[in-house]
Amino acid sequence: MILEILTSVLALVVTLGILVTIHEFGHFWVARRCGVKVLRFSIGFGKAAKTWIGRDGVEYVIAPIPLGGYVKMLGQEDTSVADSGDIDPGQRHLSFAYKPLWQRMAIVAAGPIANFLLAILVFWIINIGYGVSGIAPVINSVVEDSPAWQAGLRSGDEILAVDNEPTIIWQQVTLQMLGRLGETGNVQLSVKPANRAGTRDVMIPIVDWMGDSTEPNPVADLGIIQFEIPALIAGVTSDGRAEAGGLQAGDRVVSVKGKTIRGWSHWVEVIRANPELPLDVAVERGGLIVNLVLQPARTEAEDGSSIGSIGAYVAETSLADIIPAEMRREIRYNPLTAIQPALLETWNKSVFVLDSVKKMVIGLISVKNINGPITIAQVAGETATYGLDVYLGFLALLSISLGVLNLLPIPVLDGGHLLYYAIEAVIRRPVPERIQAWGLQLGLLLISGIMVLAIFNDVTRIL
Repeated sequence: MILEILTSVLALVVTLGILVTIHEFGHFWVARRCGVKVLRFSIGFGKAAKTWIGRDGVEYVIAPIPLGGYVKMLGQEDTSVADSGDIDPGQRHLSFAYKPLWQRMAIVAAGPIANFLLAILVFWIINIGYGVSGIAPVINSVVEDSPAWQAGLRSGDEILAVDNEPTIIWQQVTLQMLGRLGETGNVQLSVKPANRAGTRDVMIPIVDWMGDSTEPNPVADLGIIQFEIPALIAGVTSDGRAEAGGLQAGDRVVSVKGKTIRGWSHWVEVIRANPELPLDVAVERGGLIVNLVLQPARTEAEDGSSIGSIGAYVAETSLADIIPAEMRREIRYNPLTAIQPALLETWNKSVFVLDSVKKMVIGLISVKNINGPITIAQVAGETATYGLDVYLGFLALLSISLGVLNLLPIPVLDGGHLLYYAIEAVIRRPVPERIQAWGLQLGLLLISGIMVLAIFNDVTRIL
């Protein structure tokens, strides 16, 4: 437990440290190119843990709380009073306040742009080093009477596209469907039917689709089973209901009450839902079908509800054991061909994040999906243990999220400053200080509220 916490904290510090450094370096680099004098480059908040003066005269600061940073420039706070005389006339050519509007806008926009460039670079590295790999979106089975079943999807059908966007692996299917969260209408699937030539389009109706879900699984919600561990019995506990009913190690559960068992999770679901009720179970044993009667014992779940239990456990298996080689797909790129998919993935995920924010604002998606530092730490720690490619993908997604959120037109964020500059470009003068002060208070209140909500969501998930 302690090791997991330390791993999560370390992963959080490293991840946010990278993102904040890249973001602030974007501001820093463009400011220097525009001839602005940078006074301080700070990574993190709180009392400085390390401070030094660089050869360029900039004060570099590292602080212990890696939730942000800043670049302090000469005249940065005086953009609305450029004629006040507060800055030494001999320094005005180095002042942010006295730079042309387009340069000020470029400096402010450089932070989010740096985050997008980082994401492109990371996806490019992933494409070169790992390529795109996954499992072909061929349906293993479909839950009876589910939306997918009613639309005519069946086992063996391959999903070629979701809403006209091509899909070659399951991850792409999931991502495309996640883009429809909270919506009402139809999800269009282009499908290649099993054992038949040609393709057909399937329309699945959705209504406020999973808007309240904090862990949405759109594929499963439609009743589509991607793949399942076989319902193969590895062993039974002594004196349990499984042993009493004649279930043996090596049995493969075929059906219950005449209904086919899709896999182990389906089998567990049936057992848990029928405490103290006799079940007619068909198992395959030595090539023959054997009929048994099992009566799950009543036990209490963690939430206090009653569930069934028989005392049997699954045979250990791996994804490689249940997914045939012909179902695995892999695309390799060279340094040149890896650029286009990296750009496309960054664009698609940016649109997804922005669309998700819009849906939260208008109430289509629950605000419970807003994550704070605790959740980010947990996910960062987990992805770090899965492999470098998984962690890098998470880092790129966070970088995109940081870039998109900073471009929102909220005062105190980069997007808020860009909004003021856009207004200045139209009215030919800076936004009045009084309005900027109101905007600052409103922005701080809004950002503080979002942070409190995010931390509340984190704590709620833990509890």
